[in-house]
Amino acid sequence: VQLQASGGGLVQPGGSLRLSCAASGFTFDGYSIGWSRQTPGQEREGVASFRSGDRGRFYADSVKGRFTISIDNAKTTVYVQMNNLKPEDTAVYCCAATPRNLIASSILRPSFYDSWGRGTQVTVSS
Repeated sequence: VQLQASGGGLVQPGGSLRLSCAASGFTFDGYSIGWSRQTPGQEREGVASFRSGDRGRFYADSVKGRFTISIDNAKTTVYVQMNNLKPEDTAVYCCAATPRNLIASSILRPSFYDSWGRGTQVTVSS
């Protein structure tokens, strides 16, 4: 299972970015896919997750209403649209996947994911 994350960059506060997580050689059918972020010295924080079984979407309170997770029709790429970005959103963002439909109490927790892509840096600064 290989994942490739992309789409990070530098953006001003209030701006938007879209991150992509592409599956290589498989589809996300039957998977849970999660985006998490980490800053130096801090624990990794799950921010948005998608459960393919019921197309459920889950968000951390810190990003609710600003981030939207989605999947393409081919089920090979998961996106997270990040709007109204704030300086505190600055972090390295990673996507991860597991071949299970995780329950709501677990799906945002990075420890429940098996396969990880490389991170992409998001910097929100004026």
